[in-house]
Amino acid sequence: MIRQYALSVPDELLDAARVDGAGELRVFRTVVVPVLTPILVTLAAFTFLSAWNDFMWPLIILSDNRNYTLPVALANLSGEHVQDTELMMAGSVFTILPALLVFLAFQRAYIRGIMAGSVKG
Repeated sequence: MIRQYALSVPDELLDAARVDGAGELRVFRTVVVPVLTPILVTLAAFTFLSAWNDFMWPLIILSDNRNYTLPVALANLSGEHVQDTELMMAGSVFTILPALLVFLAFQRAYIRGIMAGSVKG
């Protein structure tokens, strides 16, 4: 994903930095990294959400109820005959909150990435 996005960086942008006297490390640090920030933030969000919402691996590995992750603990709340709906809804809110906070924290980087591609007319 990052490779495809990096291939879209115009060579003219890199050449302009080199013509201005920037070395390769400086070109990477001041030109490439800011251009790649939106995809890096997206990858970080995907990685966090994948780890946070992981269900099968914690279900297989963890044997103690105290160590369950929120999705596994939430699934264990629904019994065969008894369902505590209010507790399940509260657990759902707590399960969703970190994902919402990650999106809100990374929102500024998304907006900067969208605006970086815009052209003033």
